[in-house]
Amino acid sequence: MAGLRVCSVLVTGANRGIGLGLVRQLLEMPNSPKWVFAACRDPKGQRAQELQNLASRHPNLVIIPLEVTDPASIKAAAARVGEHLGGSGLNLLINNAGIVKLNSLDNETLEDMSQVYSTNTVGPLLLSQAFLPLLKKAAQGSPGSGLSCSKAAIINMSSCGGSIASPFGWDLMQVVSYRCSKAALNMLTKCQSLGYREHGVLCAALHPGWVQTDMGSSTGRTAPVTVDASARGMLKVLSSLSEKDTGTFLDWEGKVVPW
Repeated sequence: MAGLRVCSVLVTGANRGIGLGLVRQLLEMPNSPKWVFAACRDPKGQRAQELQNLASRHPNLVIIPLEVTDPASIKAAAARVGEHLGGSGLNLLINNAGIVKLNSLDNETLEDMSQVYSTNTVGPLLLSQAFLPLLKKAAQGSPGSGLSCSKAAIINMSSCGGSIASPFGWDLMQVVSYRCSKAALNMLTKCQSLGYREHGVLCAALHPGWVQTDMGSSTGRTAPVTVDASARGMLKVLSSLSEKDTGTFLDWEGKVVPW
């Protein structure tokens, strides 16, 4: 992880699960970022208590209110982050916030399909649009022409459940709306990598593994990967990403996941 040197990072869905794990690991790094922005829907609520506790001990942690399906909330979050950064840009945007509805193919609904897609796919699109000026500013202020997460990057938290080539977990959980939303997020990542390369912004999709979170445990079975192991692994992967990795789909150990 020593290679990941970022001045500023924003993690969405940061009050629990993988998002909270990433925030913890970022704060514990020997070269911790100057700013760690942890975004969640209700920063003062009970579900953000652990995040509040971390913020009381780490002055470089700033909790940002954010509803990823609300354009006004996204705009306000970008403005608030910009104020904290002053004249500098944002190095790393991790679009982690996501939801799942435990529906089968037969009982999937318009409402659930729309809500999951809005959160898991449209949210990362709108957030990346809103934070692009800050990402571009970070890229312009970094030496060298190559792409890296230390310079400027958008990382979209995907899932092997969104892999069209892999039937992983179908017998355990069909979650059709979730799978479709992550497959679409993968295409969004590819589009972003093509559109934002000229701005010096690396874009990649990450599968965090089958992790011991509320979502990961919804199958009724114990997931094999701990939150801390997943977060550590992903940050190690991020430290190694370069020009050749933009537009790719990797897992928490750096292995390529089939589209």
